[in-house]
Parts: sequence; C-alpha cells; structure tokens
Amino acid sequence: MTKIGVMICGHGSRSQAAVDEFAVLAEKLPPLLPPEWEVDYGYLEFANPVIRAGLDRLRDKGCERILAVPGMLFAAMHAKNDIPTVLNTYAAEHGIEVSYGRELGVDPKMVAAAGARIRAAVAEADARSGPVPLEETCLVVIGRGASDPDANGNVAKIARLLHEGLGFGWCEVGYSGVTFPLVEPALEHAAKLGYRRVVVFPYFLFTGVLIDRIYGFADMVAEAHPEIRFVKAGYLNDHPQVLATFAERVTEILDGPPAMNCGMCKYRAQVLGFEAEVGSPQESHHHHVEGQGAQAPGSNVADCRLCDDFCTGACRLDMDHGHGHGHHHHDHAHDHGHDHGHSHGHSHDHHHDHDHHHPPYPHADHPLGPESVRKHLKDRS
Repeated sequence: MTKIGVMICGHGSRSQAAVDEFAVLAEKLPPLLPPEWEVDYGYLEFANPVIRAGLDRLRDKGCERILAVPGMLFAAMHAKNDIPTVLNTYAAEHGIEVSYGRELGVDPKMVAAAGARIRAAVAEADARSGPVPLEETCLVVIGRGASDPDANGNVAKIARLLHEGLGFGWCEVGYSGVTFPLVEPALEHAAKLGYRRVVVFPYFLFTGVLIDRIYGFADMVAEAHPEIRFVKAGYLNDHPQVLATFAERVTEILDGPPAMNCGMCKYRAQVLGFEAEVGSPQESHHHHVEGQGAQAPGSNVADCRLCDDFCTGACRLDMDHGHGHGHHHHDHAHDHGHDHGHSHGHSHDHHHDHDHHHPPYPHADHPLGPESVRKHLKDRS
C-alpha cells in the first residue's frame, strides 16, 4: 500500500497568534482522516515551517504520495499560482507524487460555520444590550480582498447566503485590502441605511493584522455613529464545520482531480476588466519572504509611522516610500511603515524585483479602495 501524507498549505502571517491558530487547525484535522495517514503543514510566506519543510517531514516518515490542499477560503493568486509552483517544484526535485486539492470555497458547511459565529455574536449582543430584530439589523461581511474578481465574487455569494439564510434586513460586503469597497467605506455606507444594529462579520479563517484592521475600523465608525449598535462577530477559526470541510477537500482528491472554480478564473477566461491576464504564467512571488517569521520588521503597529492603534493599510499608498509600488496594490498586509525599498526591507541578497510580476489592478485608484485610507493620513498631519 502506498503511504499517504497530507500537506496543509497555509499562507503564513506576521501575527504569531494567526500562526498558532493555523497550527491548532492542523492538529485537529488528523482525527477526521484515515488513521494511517500522516498530516503536516507549512506556510507560503513569513512564518515557519515553510511548505518545503513540511513536505520533507512527510517524506522522512515514508510517505510516497502527498495530498496537498490550500488552507485558504477562496482561490486567488496564492492558491492558483504560488502554492502550486512550490508543490510542483518540490515534486520534480524529489520524484514524489503530489496531488493538489481545491480551496474551501463556497460550501454549505462553511456557510453553517459562518452562520454560527454570527448567531453567537447576535445572541451575546441581545443579552448585553437588549434584543434587536434581525429585520432591523444590517449584516456587513468583510472578506480578504484580492486582485482576482472570482475570489471577491465568492465573498459576495457567501454574504448573500448568510443574508438570506439568517434573515437580516440588509447586507453589505467589504474587503480588507486590494479591491473596493474597503472596510471603512463599507461600514460608513451601512451606517447611512438607517438600521438600528450593524453586525460586522470577518469571513476569515484566522486572526492577524487584517482582523485587527476590520475591528479597528468598526470601532472608529461606531464611535462616529453612537445611535447605531455595532456588533463585532468572531471569525471562523477552528469551527467543527471548517474542519469537516478541510477533511473533505483532502479525501476528495482520491476521487479524481478536484478542479478549482475555473469558469470565472481570470487566468483562463476573459473576465470583464481583467482580460489581459488570460494565460499568465503559473509562478510564485513569495520566496522573498519565505520563512521570515512573525517577528520580522513591520510585524506590529508599534513600529509603524503611519498608524496608531491598528494597521489601516496606509503604507500601501506608497507614502514616503519613493518607489513605483503603489498602484498595483498587491497587499501583503505586512508593511507597517518599515523601510520599503527595492529589496523590501528584508535581509535577502537577491533584491527580488517585485513590481514586474503583477499586472496593475484595474481599479487601484477607486476612491472606496485603498485610496480611501488617505483621509487618515491627512488627519495625522
């Protein structure tokens, strides 16, 4: 019998809490899989262990076939390009079979997990400050935000399923970076709609700088609108239904190649506004921060010249950086005002030129996207 190993491929974070939460998820997954399978994990960037190290450990345990899945909600550049490149390179170098599964995606179990987090937050708010009918409540779902409209569209689909499934009066969708509307514009818009309560739900797996950003902006908007009750729901984390979805993504690989949603993939189809990216090469852009670690420079707001209490994303606007990185807005969510020169302020020697890899995001200057952060910079000056 071929010994099977399972590789959970995470993005990685400069937040140690996020790295710890991902590790806990990987530890809770084995009981949902056949007992003879080995399970390991690794990160694409920032954190250790890196993906290659996890693959090495599986080989050392005698695994002859690897079932790898992206530890990500939706498939954008990281799941479609970066992780497959790492896996394909490793498989070719070591002569081992690595089969790649699909992202968590739009799945009834994921919607159930999200609904449970929202219901818990509403119940707590009802107990604390009195009940408000859901019909008089606006749900705001915040997704990661990507340069891939397919992934962004899936956030909107999840939001609609939650809106309709739970019966909220209204629903708005926002994103933590890259695209539009960002968190604050989305919340400001929701505050204008006349609802008594606004529930802010981050559709994220783990904590980190982006969760801090979402909750930070929620506090800011709540302070400006004391007549509205703002409720901050918890993110998905290791909800049992999330774990069940991960296990399904692994086991379904054995049933055949589980394709990601390719019908609206900007690398395969001419998606409105992104036509130039059809046929882009599959390559990874993250070896320059591989294994940097959660304590790397720029990992906390205390080091930031532009933010006070939480990361607003202001550094993505290229303020005081002096290079042409500002308009493609490939938001790594880690640049807290540190030296962001040509070599990204890290200790690498190869001076990886980051700009030439990414096509410009077509709406980088949208006033409700990253440009919306500029007013905070003006307030500080």
